Amino acid sequence: MPWTKLAVRSYMEDAKPAPKYKKKGGREISYEEAIREALFQALKMDENVFLMGEGVDDAAGAFGSTLNLHKDFPGRVFDTPIAEGAVTGFAVGSALCGMRPILVHMRMDFMPLSFDQILNHAAKFCYMSGGKVSVPLVIRAIIGRGWGSAAQHSQGIQALFMHIPGLKVVMPATPFDAKGLLLSSIADNNPVIFIEHRWLYDTKGGVPRNEYLIPIGKGIIRKKGRDVTVVATSLMVREALMASERLSHEGVDIEVIDPRSLKPLDKDIIIDSVKKTGRLIIADLSWRTGGASEMILAGIHSSIRAHLKADVQIVALPDTPTPASHVLEEAFYAGSEDIVKAVKRIT
Repeated sequence: MPWTKLAVRSYMEDAKPAPKYKKKGGREISYEEAIREALFQALKMDENVFLMGEGVDDAAGAFGSTLNLHKDFPGRVFDTPIAEGAVTGFAVGSALCGMRPILVHMRMDFMPLSFDQILNHAAKFCYMSGGKVSVPLVIRAIIGRGWGSAAQHSQGIQALFMHIPGLKVVMPATPFDAKGLLLSSIADNNPVIFIEHRWLYDTKGGVPRNEYLIPIGKGIIRKKGRDVTVVATSLMVREALMASERLSHEGVDIEVIDPRSLKPLDKDIIIDSVKKTGRLIIADLSWRTGGASEMILAGIHSSIRAHLKADVQIVALPDTPTPASHVLEEAFYAGSEDIVKAVKRIT
């Protein structure tokens, strides 16, 4: 099995500065390029890997992340009809037969059309067979705002998938994580929902040229601090670091934790941080009610409540569909300013 030969890199490595790679002859690449490189290397390494989805072979290549891969691997990278349920069923069936499909949803909003295949089939076959069969399927789900994307083309519904036994849910925030976690997801023997935010695609960071795996379920401290713990997912990691920079000028030192995956969740890294700071903010770009932030809090609250010096703050989206108006969109989405406000409420 080619995946057993890959190195599992320290999950703390991404916390080191990108110039480390330059000194070793490495380079900085974008989040989008890191995803494409992981896909290229997986396809090259394992002939059972194939990639499919609406628009993966078009001129834009799924926002650049699959650009020209259909030329490098003809017959193994291909466009699909607008038939999410059928295509997901095809992916599940091929995974049951030993293939390692990667299915791309350029808009996470339309994954509910394939919910039966994900909920009742992909997530359950390993359990129902007593572990005799597996479903090594990766579903790439792209989320993110954009003027006019509105209520049906910009939703982050990651909490829905956190609720389902048998699924892993991954949300990388950096190019290093995007590559390492995608390769780990493809190597995993059961289904992974791999969620990418479009606003991260242009961000750059140090990424080794060789293949590597990052363990799914291991969080990382992006910035150490003493006053407040901020747990942030995906794009909100960047926003939390921006908030940290601003607050540092006001004498407030926040610790930023990136869980990297929502399921399994690295509870220990969060709990240990809150024991030190006594204050917690959770920031995620899903809705407030029943969203990822509330689910994270529910999973750790019994372990942190004795250490809390203030009420836990949640930074999330209001419980309303996403507006199309640019002005309303600016008011709707959370960002660094909302994290700053939340910190000031409890310090």
